[in-house]
Amino acid sequence: MIAFLGQGRMGVPMARRLVEAGRQVTVWKRGLGPVRAAVEGADLVITMLRDGPAVEEVLTQALDGLRPGATVVEMSTIGPAAVRRLRDLLPPSVALVDAPVLGSVGPAADGTLKVLAGGDVSACRSVLSVFGDVLELGPLGAGAALKVAVMGALVPAQVLLAETFAYGEAHGVSREALAGVLAGTPLGALASRIAAPADETRYALELAAKDVRLGAWEGATMAGAAQARLEAAVRAGFGERDLTSIAGHVAAQPAHAGPRAVPVNPGSVPATNGFYSHAVRVGDMLYVSGQAAFDERGDLVGEGDMAAQAEAVFQNIGKILADQGAGFEDIAFIRTYLTDMDQRFAYGQVRRKYITGTPPASTTVEVSKLFMPGLLLEIDLIVALP
Repeated sequence: MIAFLGQGRMGVPMARRLVEAGRQVTVWKRGLGPVRAAVEGADLVITMLRDGPAVEEVLTQALDGLRPGATVVEMSTIGPAAVRRLRDLLPPSVALVDAPVLGSVGPAADGTLKVLAGGDVSACRSVLSVFGDVLELGPLGAGAALKVAVMGALVPAQVLLAETFAYGEAHGVSREALAGVLAGTPLGALASRIAAPADETRYALELAAKDVRLGAWEGATMAGAAQARLEAAVRAGFGERDLTSIAGHVAAQPAHAGPRAVPVNPGSVPATNGFYSHAVRVGDMLYVSGQAAFDERGDLVGEGDMAAQAEAVFQNIGKILADQGAGFEDIAFIRTYLTDMDQRFAYGQVRRKYITGTPPASTTVEVSKLFMPGLLLEIDLIVALP
């Protein structure tokens, strides 16, 4: 018996393929009762959910129902780090395979997806083949890594093409003429999609933004720029539309003769809570929000240890600067908030490791407390970009 967890745009046609292939399938989505009951007795549990946190949440709820010897096949796009966390979450008696897919709703219905499988697929190979071609890539996490790598090329390329069409139209070049020329280049297939954005959502723009975020490693400037453009489109209400709608979002942006505020949220630093950006770029100036000592999970680093917290803060600052092609030498102004001015010596020792040469303009103030208990310092910056 197969338990299929997730009945979104991809989950519905994929589960239907299994039923049509004669498999016994129990489907689950939020609102259909406890997930524990859905997985009880299942030999195979397939997850096709929105993102890594959703998969971890659902499988945590399913743990008591998973039988020893079962195999969990994770088919969402969550990245290799999340796959490793799932392996730690699941009991040793439950096998795990990561098998994200390339293709959208049409190939899911037709059984022509490409399944990118990592781990031992011997217990699920015949089931995965119902969805399309199965590529066995090696160790656990290999499928998730390949999926993120591929989307890290395909999604930014579509953002670039959206900007290309907007540029052409702003200078009197028709969309049809530009698409016709691009058709004879390696970008032809993608250009045809952007030239005629889909009315039906096959690959939601907000999911594309999530996928790019997963692969936006430090120094990945193209991915970071595409991510910023997509997140702006999500904020403008394009999230549930097809990725190709990015063309309409870009075309609708007014021409700016002067500086424009562009949010900067590199994937290499812990995510914000959504109410602010790590930094905002205006022309060749970068305004960096207050940075505090948190790790990638949002947990406090170095409780009670000023040196440890300062080290964590400056490392995150370095990542934000690098994302914009800058370094510590480009800092024009630095402001530090300390909860105890008596610890400024420990802070200063760390600061001098990172800020050398001609010092920037600087202000250091003592405050009674910061926004979370245990924080000893917070730093914001103004940076003159190269």
